[in-house]
Amino acid sequence: MPIQLQGRYWTIAGILFFVALWYLGSVMLPFLVGGAVAYFLDPIADRLQRLGLSRILATTVITLGAFLLVVLLVLAVIPVLVQQLTALINAAPQISAGLEKFLVSRFPDLTDSTSVMRTTLAQIAQAIQARGGAVAQGVINSVFGVVGWLLFIVVVPVVAFYLLLDWDNMVAHVDDLLPRDHAPVIRQLAREIDVALAGFVRGQVTVCIILAIYYASGLMMAGLQFGLIVGAFAGAITVIPFIGAMSGGALAMGLAFYQFWGDWVTIGIIGAIFAFGQFMEGNVLTPRLVGRSIGVHPVWLIFALSIFGGIFGIVGMLVAVPISAAIGVLARFGLGHYKQSLLYLGKAATDDSEGGAG
Repeated sequence: MPIQLQGRYWTIAGILFFVALWYLGSVMLPFLVGGAVAYFLDPIADRLQRLGLSRILATTVITLGAFLLVVLLVLAVIPVLVQQLTALINAAPQISAGLEKFLVSRFPDLTDSTSVMRTTLAQIAQAIQARGGAVAQGVINSVFGVVGWLLFIVVVPVVAFYLLLDWDNMVAHVDDLLPRDHAPVIRQLAREIDVALAGFVRGQVTVCIILAIYYASGLMMAGLQFGLIVGAFAGAITVIPFIGAMSGGALAMGLAFYQFWGDWVTIGIIGAIFAFGQFMEGNVLTPRLVGRSIGVHPVWLIFALSIFGGIFGIVGMLVAVPISAAIGVLARFGLGHYKQSLLYLGKAATDDSEGGAG
């Protein structure tokens, strides 16, 4: 098939895909989440099969384990997180007043009621209290309110179970449909996309969970008032390199200065918790679980998340990672062919090959 005709068909397919995302995003969300869960858990099912379990038994064991974990989170962890988030939002005016008192004691000029800094602090406190709850509720609604709580909770586990059960068969059927002449190249590209995607998604999610547990436990043991929510926040946004650690560390240290001002030992312990967490993330967790070269540059990933999330919402953010990984692999494949072509090598390469043949 001529390249121009192939390009036309792929362009039409791409347009149809984005049109479907635009108009059917709310309907596709549970299926995309279920597919992501099945993709994430497939290596565990394969490992259980190697231990002697059948595919259906391995899928059942994983499903029961995931169900127990969700129940544990709903009953034990999530209510505490919501409670601490609400308390932190409500405490914002008090924290701002304490900060204002501290600054006034150091900078007497701020006692002027018309001071820009004093007015700004008061406005920030009021905005956090007024908007914080709305933002938190909006995040929850954007995730689960698209198709309704009941539909989401029911459809996602069912889709994930059946996709996980038939994952290997689906891959085999797709492989059987590949054009025979191009099948080896397509398989190689698919393997590279899977390595990049799995290396980032599975690895980074694991790193985020480990760091969230570590930060939350460490900050709570250190006595920080909102340690659980700050630790969970710091771990969750670790998916964004450097920004996650800086944001979580700045929030924790700010609260520590407010709560433990004068107790430099406790403040130092909280700082050490984040310093050790960053050391472990950069030297142990990320190299072992994510890998040093996964083919997804952080800047490219942030750009893809911003574009797809801004256009398609939550559904766009879900598909941004696999699409960015695929584009990265295809771009490297195209660059490799370009560097082997006459367009890149030029006339000198042609003369050298003819001279060698002669």
